[in-house]
Amino acid sequence: MQISFEVYPPRKPEDTPRLHEAILRLSELNPEFISVTFGAGGSSTRDSLSVLKFIRDNSSASPLAHLTCVGTTEQDAKDLVREFLGEGITDFLALRGDLPEGQSEMPPGTLSRADQLVSLIEETRTSGTGSTAVAAFPNGHPESGDERSDIAALLAKQEAGASFAITQLFFFSEDYLRFLELARARGVVIDLIPGIMPIVSPSRLARVLELTVEARPGELASSLESAEDAAGRREAGVEWAARQVRELAEAGVDKVHLYAFNEYANVTEVLRRSEVV
Repeated sequence: MQISFEVYPPRKPEDTPRLHEAILRLSELNPEFISVTFGAGGSSTRDSLSVLKFIRDNSSASPLAHLTCVGTTEQDAKDLVREFLGEGITDFLALRGDLPEGQSEMPPGTLSRADQLVSLIEETRTSGTGSTAVAAFPNGHPESGDERSDIAALLAKQEAGASFAITQLFFFSEDYLRFLELARARGVVIDLIPGIMPIVSPSRLARVLELTVEARPGELASSLESAEDAAGRREAGVEWAARQVRELAEAGVDKVHLYAFNEYANVTEVLRRSEVV
């Protein structure tokens, strides 16, 4: 099974050595790529680029840069893509993103959809190398509705030149497998890589549910809440994620993306238990 990971820029400079160690340890597992979120926790483009360059120089994994576009002018987006390309970063994850807090309307003349960003990246990347990933939502996006407009959006991103998609996390393997069948039936042909996150605390689960609007996984929530200590909570979260990976592998899925939270121990243990690497 091919694997990949997600990390984010350090929120404080003193966190950088710990992140670098995590990247080096994750690299030992021969991931296909390591993605870096864009401006996490108020960090800057420069922070993201610094992490991407560390991956480029210290890992065999491809550095994959997250980019968001909502409310950004086409020129600003092109300038940003060119800046990353100039540093040798040629792979991107094109995301719509959210409007800044307190802003409810799209500024005139700005990008509003991820497929627009995909097209812009493909036009700006003149060398013909590199790939553009996009997001997918196994249980639908909060704005999808019953018609699953998120799949129509995924088709638009595919048409614009997307190479593959990475899914938002989900808690049950059958959610992904149903989504895969539905997306294929509607004409999606690009790889749909399942995103798995080991959740090791009730507070992290609550935050994830708030951000994703996923249904609460009762069994996992109960296990996390009833655990006596941090070790017990880690055991519950890691085993849940490992079971997901095992089930996906048994169903014939050959790629998985793990959200690492800038740590290596939990995702490494997930992979060890699932016996896919």
